[in-house]
Amino acid sequence: MTKKENFLKGIISQNPLFVSILGTCPALAVTTTLKNAIGMGITFTIILITTNVIISLVRKLIPDEVRIPSYIVIIATVVTVVELFMKAYLSTLHSALGIFIALIVVNCNVLGRAEAFASKHNVLDSFIDATGMGIGFTLALTAMGLLREVLGSGSFFGLDFTSALAKVNVVPISILTQPTGAFLTLGVCIWAFNAFRMKLEAKQAEE
Repeated sequence: MTKKENFLKGIISQNPLFVSILGTCPALAVTTTLKNAIGMGITFTIILITTNVIISLVRKLIPDEVRIPSYIVIIATVVTVVELFMKAYLSTLHSALGIFIALIVVNCNVLGRAEAFASKHNVLDSFIDATGMGIGFTLALTAMGLLREVLGSGSFFGLDFTSALAKVNVVPISILTQPTGAFLTLGVCIWAFNAFRMKLEAKQAEE
């Protein structure tokens, strides 16, 4: 696998949310606004890159018998540091994301990349893998956040345009801001993304 393929797989063929269906808990909970979705995506990416790099560096020092517990300790440490930093300097975002920052410790994406990739590859490849996966997850959250905020709340990055919509007799679809709407949005995004992915793969196969 080339470095380009290693990077792109996390965005397209192995997208954590839309293909592997991992990390759905924060995806459903924090995507009510675009700001929260992007904030969670960036936080997740920073944590994933950091843990992948650390685990790749120490992979030969960790006995197989304590491999998974060691990874969890590393992930928990990184998450704690990032959460404390956000609490000190990004308190508004920290409050908005709440418990879902701490829950990254048990996010299957992070532990999965540690076990499946970082523990078997060098630092550079692990960094590229984590960056691609993180960007793929961030883009997925952003797509959901954009749909739910624009169509559900009638706003964009907090800028309200419901009054403009009212002039043309259009009202926001309020159900999209609720848990039911989160599941509906996720389902539509998964369908649309995989339809695009399969069409792209078919085109590449023909070439």
